[in-house]
Amino acid sequence: MSVAAATVLGVSDIQAKIRVALLFGGRSGEHSISCATAAGVMGAIDHSVYDVVPVGITRDGRWVLVADDADRWAMRDGAMSQVTAEDGPEVSLSVTPGNRHLYALTDSQPPRDLGRIDVVFPVIHGPFGEDGTLQGLLDLAEIPYVGAGVLASAVGMDKHYMKVVLAGEGLPVGPFVTIKPWAWDHDRAQCVAAVTALQGPWFVKPARAGSSLGITRITSLDDLPAAVAEAQKHDPKVIVEQGIDGREVECAVLGGRGGGPARASLPGEIVVEHDQHTFYDFEAKYTDPAAVHLNCPVDLPDHLIAAVRDVARRTFDALGGEGLSRVDVFVTPDEQVIVNEINTMPGFTPFSMYPSMWQATGISYPQLIDELIQLALDRPTGLR
Repeated sequence: MSVAAATVLGVSDIQAKIRVALLFGGRSGEHSISCATAAGVMGAIDHSVYDVVPVGITRDGRWVLVADDADRWAMRDGAMSQVTAEDGPEVSLSVTPGNRHLYALTDSQPPRDLGRIDVVFPVIHGPFGEDGTLQGLLDLAEIPYVGAGVLASAVGMDKHYMKVVLAGEGLPVGPFVTIKPWAWDHDRAQCVAAVTALQGPWFVKPARAGSSLGITRITSLDDLPAAVAEAQKHDPKVIVEQGIDGREVECAVLGGRGGGPARASLPGEIVVEHDQHTFYDFEAKYTDPAAVHLNCPVDLPDHLIAAVRDVARRTFDALGGEGLSRVDVFVTPDEQVIVNEINTMPGFTPFSMYPSMWQATGISYPQLIDELIQLALDRPTGLR
């Protein structure tokens, strides 16, 4: 049942279903990717079980009640959607613990109660959604939600601290340097010297962004200033990683039921047509799908597949992961498995790598949505 129908019939008519607030859009550069993810969930979720309440967040941070229409939010021929204030009435979520109600806000009128929300499914990528800020709000309101909590979200979003935590837990990470804005502005020579100590090629990245936004691969340090400037369009803090000679392999992780261990999918490998893209950049991910394909399971010996799955689970556990994460690793010619990063809210369209790997492992996209919602409902709110 659509939100529009729900507001006509009244709250009591829809309480038999689990009410899922699908939260998407947001203030980060990954706004449109989040819209595409929401379209995938809208199209696949079992509407006979769940009443979906789609809430879009505009680029300036307004929450609006939007259409439950997968076609409206899907990416078409590279064209990306975005949430605007004209898409619906502005809404507010009660942060009173245990209330869990959503309210429509209209000028000169009292807030209109849209009913109780059972669980929030946030499919927001990047800062102000994937970084623990939204998770903190939902924890304050004692509303169950899909995915990682505050700490895992914050650490997973920040590549600098993510690597520090993983290394502290004994997981292998590649050499890197963090460039903070003050140091780059006032002691650039020291920053360049630190990067020089790494072996090229170098990958210059925003420390707190995803979807390959702002990433530049450089082979000469003469190109470092331009690469830092590109990264700083997305985040003032920049990380420079030493290029690693290895195959890029991904593994999807799903939280365990009833206190059980996390589950790891069969790993997959992204194969990029290197005559078109030097690495798996934003264009290869979202605007040139013919240039990439996923091999799942990856063509590796059984013992290395087992090692990748083990490292993925350990990475998830090291950050205190919940719900879902995608762990990206390098597998080197001498059979090392090195963690590149963890994504606590990975791309989640039907064709994204995370659900594709679970599909190859035996869990369909609709089943995966159901499992994630159930994991969120099963865990307690508050400290855990």
